[in-house]
Amino acid sequence: MSVFTTVTIEQLQSWLAQYDLGTPGGLAGIASGIENTNYFVSTSRGRYVLTLFEKLTPAELPFYLGLMAHLAGQGIPCPQPVASNDNAYLGTLNGKPAAIFSCVPGRDLADVGVEHCAAIGALLAKMHLAGQNYGVAMPNPRGAAWWSAAMPQVLPFLDAPGAALLKSEVAFNAAQRFSALPQGVIHADLFRDNVLWDGAKIGGVIDFYFACHDCLLYDVAITVNDWCDGADHALDGARARALLAAYQQLRPLSAEERAAWPALLRAGALRFWVSRLYDKHLPRAGALTHAKDPRHFQRVLEQRIARAGELNALLTP
Repeated sequence: MSVFTTVTIEQLQSWLAQYDLGTPGGLAGIASGIENTNYFVSTSRGRYVLTLFEKLTPAELPFYLGLMAHLAGQGIPCPQPVASNDNAYLGTLNGKPAAIFSCVPGRDLADVGVEHCAAIGALLAKMHLAGQNYGVAMPNPRGAAWWSAAMPQVLPFLDAPGAALLKSEVAFNAAQRFSALPQGVIHADLFRDNVLWDGAKIGGVIDFYFACHDCLLYDVAITVNDWCDGADHALDGARARALLAAYQQLRPLSAEERAAWPALLRAGALRFWVSRLYDKHLPRAGALTHAKDPRHFQRVLEQRIARAGELNALLTP
C-alpha cells in the first residue's frame, strides 16, 4: 500500500477550487508509489496525478517542480505540474505539500531490448541539452560527500570482503576529478521503472526527485547500469552500444569523458550500493521507502571493476 495520506473526494473538490481543471469526477490511489502518496484524479478536463509529498519539504520542491515544467516546455515527455489560479505549482493538502500534474501515458517494462535502450539514450541526451538553460541549481544530495559520510555507518553491516571493497571504492572515487567533465541537470535515477512506455514509444519519464546538478556522463552511467544489466550483472554489449550510440548522436562525448567512462560506471554502482545499504540498515524514523537488496549493486560494482578494460569499447557503435 502506497497511499500514506488519505484524501477524500470532498477534500479534493475543495482543494481543486484553486485550479482551473473543471469538475472532479474520480479519485483513485496509486499503489506503485514508494515515498509519496499518489492519486489518479479525473475531472471534466481530463486525467491528472495528485501527489502529496511525504518526505520532501516546501523549500526543496520548487527545484523539482520547476525542472519538470521546464523540461515539459521543451518537449520532454514528463509530468507537467499544473499552476493554480495564483500561478503556484505547490500547495498544501491535508497538512502535506501537494501538487497536481498532467498524466503521462504508458507502463514501465521489466524486460527491455536494444530498441528500448536506443530510445532511452536519445531521450537522455535531449534531457541533458534541454536542462542546460534551467537556471536553478541543486547540488547532488547523494554524491561523493554523502558516500564518505555514510560509509562508516554502513560498514558494520558488511562482511570483511564487502567492507574492504567499500573502503577501496570510496577511496578510488575520491581520487577522480569528475567535476572537470561537462556538468548540468541530471535525472540521477533513470531506472526502468521510471520510464513509461506507450506502445513502442516513450510515454513519459517520471520521478525527478533525485534530480540535481552533476556530471552529465554520470547520469548516463547510472542509466546504463540498469537498462543494460545482463547475465551475472555484466553489461549487455548490444543494449549498451545502442544506448550510448543514440546518446552520442545528439551529445558527442569529449575525450576526457571517454577516459572517465569506466570510473563513472563504478561511481554509479557505488552510489546505489551505499544508498541501499543505508536505507536497509539505517532507515529514517517513519521512513516510507521499501528497502531494496543492496547486494544487487555490490555485484554490479564488482563486475564493473573486473571488466574495466572492456568498458571503453562500448562507446564505439
